[in-house]
Amino acid sequence: MNKFRVIDLFAGCGGLSLGLYLAGWNGVFAIEKNPCAYATLCHNLIEKKHHFDWPDWLPQKPLDILEINKTFVEQLKSLRGTIDLVAGGPPCQGFSMAGRRVKDDVRNQLVFAYINFISMVMPKLLLFENVKGFTYAFGKKQNPESIPYSTIVIEKLKKLGYDVCPQVIDFSEFGVPQRRKRFILVGVLDGKKGTAAQFVTKLRQNRERFFVENALPEHPTIADAISDLLRSNGETDTPDRKGFKSGIYGKISNEYQEYMRKEVHETIPQSHSFAHHCKEKTHCFEKLLAYYPIRNRRINGPEREQWGIRQRGLTVLDARSVSPTITNMPDDYLHYQEPRIMTVRECARIQSFPDWYEFKSKYTTGGDMRKKEVPRYSQVGNAIPPLFAQQAGLVLKEML
Repeated sequence: MNKFRVIDLFAGCGGLSLGLYLAGWNGVFAIEKNPCAYATLCHNLIEKKHHFDWPDWLPQKPLDILEINKTFVEQLKSLRGTIDLVAGGPPCQGFSMAGRRVKDDVRNQLVFAYINFISMVMPKLLLFENVKGFTYAFGKKQNPESIPYSTIVIEKLKKLGYDVCPQVIDFSEFGVPQRRKRFILVGVLDGKKGTAAQFVTKLRQNRERFFVENALPEHPTIADAISDLLRSNGETDTPDRKGFKSGIYGKISNEYQEYMRKEVHETIPQSHSFAHHCKEKTHCFEKLLAYYPIRNRRINGPEREQWGIRQRGLTVLDARSVSPTITNMPDDYLHYQEPRIMTVRECARIQSFPDWYEFKSKYTTGGDMRKKEVPRYSQVGNAIPPLFAQQAGLVLKEML
């Protein structure tokens, strides 16, 4: 069998790596700077699944791509001709339309570190992912000639000899119970014009077969994803969070839940710890569930005050639909049936992480620590859904 070799950049907690692992790829190494996200990646894919070969010259720890590019130039260049795929996308917060969209966010410059890395390793294929806002120029009104970062990346990759195909893809089309649109760019080294465009064509062609082979529904809803994780199933002390309660598993009611619970034999789902809500907040949530007429639409502005919502905005989830984009802010969504926000595990289910995948580090954080820490909720919200990554990995193997 061919050994398909991949390097994962800006790996986060491992959503993309997990999908590629499930598609039969062999990891060479992964670069992730944040210790919290790296702890999850390491536990699941390095220690549990032995997904990465990891070269002797590279430390097995949280790594900064800027340091890697500077320190290991010769080692990276020596990999030329041996790497089939470099996957991953730089942090997206500076480009996100959901956030403040900051032109001078230092993380935006990591795009150039990505291109520098590609220029040294020159993989046969590359898969680049970012938010949809990556395709919009900063300050277009003030400067009509400003161009989006996506255009810069495309031009630089073409100069390196890649045929590229950029697309905005909605992951809900690929069995993920979430409306999540992302900029996906595939590059083929020395490919004829149009070669990279095969990616999306094949992705759509293979979709139905993938669902059949894995006994998965094509369009699972939020309830399909998490209805076996209700608090009403019963609760117990959270094993790794003192003073908190976790839910216990209910009965499996559909194929999506069956798929997510493979390899799991415990009665307590990992990272399924309920938040503490004050009486006032719980009452507000109960009122919204009983009387608010619209689901999956953000409540903000004056309407927030009318319903007694104290946070910046809130969406009441619709059990019969797919979820809006899971973010790294746990307070963004109200559970479709119970007066509470969702747990990390419920968010992970909606992101298509299987239940055997365990999240490490703190559950949440706040204040200035948001700039330094990537707790469990953020790890899940920042990830690429593994179910999409798996399908992408199968198509990329086919292209090779």
